[in-house]
Amino acid sequence: MARIAVIGAGTGAMAAAARLAVAGHRVAVWERGETYGGSLRRFERAGFGFDTGPGLLHLPAVQRDLFVKTGKEPLEDVVDLVQVDPASRHVFPDGTDVTLPNASRAGVTEALDRALGAGAGERWSELLRRAREAWDRTRRPLLEEPLWSDWQVLGREPYPAVGRKGLFKRRPARTLAEVAALELKDPRLVALLESHALAYGFDPRTAPASATVLPYMEQTFGSWYVGGGLRALATALYERCLARKVEFTFGAEVRRLVVKDGRAAGVELADGRVEDADMVVAGVDPWTLAGLTGDSPGTAGRVRAAADVLPPATPPTGRFGVLLALRGGRAADAVHRTVVHAADREAELTAVFGADAGLPASPTVTVLRPDDPA
Repeated sequence: MARIAVIGAGTGAMAAAARLAVAGHRVAVWERGETYGGSLRRFERAGFGFDTGPGLLHLPAVQRDLFVKTGKEPLEDVVDLVQVDPASRHVFPDGTDVTLPNASRAGVTEALDRALGAGAGERWSELLRRAREAWDRTRRPLLEEPLWSDWQVLGREPYPAVGRKGLFKRRPARTLAEVAALELKDPRLVALLESHALAYGFDPRTAPASATVLPYMEQTFGSWYVGGGLRALATALYERCLARKVEFTFGAEVRRLVVKDGRAAGVELADGRVEDADMVVAGVDPWTLAGLTGDSPGTAGRVRAAADVLPPATPPTGRFGVLLALRGGRAADAVHRTVVHAADREAELTAVFGADAGLPASPTVTVLRPDDPA
């Protein structure tokens, strides 16, 4: 049995803590905030409640596996998990309006053909077929197995190149924007693809081509909602950790990773305390991790300071939320998620991700309005 320190109490960190505890280890979680859940937060005011982070699940199998492997109660026994159907409604600048069914490739193809014209659905379907290849190539090393010793396999773009006609061969598409321009052409399909990157705060002009797995996962595995909001999922995971005897300390910021004889040996807290550990799991973002490791030796050689491996400051987020409380009934035809696409896509990307990042005049807006009394 090892003493393991986990930095952070986000969902990924808590998932690791629960699995390690089930394996018989003593696990202590150190979280600088006052609560668990990371981005799965909840805000309440005047009787209204809001998820302030993600609002939907698109790969519930990961959560199902976690709850089965860490206890007797499956996921559906601890949270109310329901499919969202239709999955989404998209409103484009030219007035085109399309509603996409949940987890139905044939249904999405038909809906796109009907709204955007014959052939649109097939082009989208062909793109997702190639995205499936990228998913199949990355699923095992990223989600199902320990990192391979040949870790550079993850450095090769897994999205398959599309053959091009002509006398001269050109390099394959490397970014999501290049994939959209080459394979979709219709600006509405382009906006549909790129909206998946924007939803995560990514610039489609720099996001890799393999980011096509985002719409693939959503369309293949469906969109799911947790009753009471996704904060309820974080609470269920926290309670699972407590049941497995995981120790939590909140308001405890880790400032440095303690290293002895070339390996992690504990954490140093902001108040100067040092907590010894046989192993350390860092459930933090890359900017924070680089700051914690500094010049500590790592398994792949010298781990450099944060300024050497990352931009000088955390980049601004590509999205923000507005919590809007409305009294009265929910419209009968209201869907759970509506995406209103920007009228000028280039202007939006330049405003959000350019050198002088700011708020665009007309951004892409995603409206989430769950039919949930909570």
